[in-house]
Amino acid sequence: MSPLKLVTIIAADSLKNHIVKDIQSLGAKGYTVSYVEGKGEKELRNSAWEGENVKIETIVSSEVCDKIMTYLQKNYFDKYAMIAFSTDVMVVRSTHFS
Repeated sequence: MSPLKLVTIIAADSLKNHIVKDIQSLGAKGYTVSYVEGKGEKELRNSAWEGENVKIETIVSSEVCDKIMTYLQKNYFDKYAMIAFSTDVMVVRSTHFS
């Protein structure tokens, strides 16, 4: 098993294609997108008209994780209601992620 990072990004669905393109250009080999709902610091969205949230997850090396987090902070966080975090994971088929 190999130690890698799980990067999780929760953002408005309208940002999905931009974020996916960005994380791939920064080194992510793949990703998973799920539609999610919840409440945080910002107000809860009460209808589909307001848009949905997506959770984008990717498993990457520490170096790629740092690139993604730095890029998101510089290009998204000041403009959009979103969150990103990373978690240490142990991966059995690590060749899929490098």
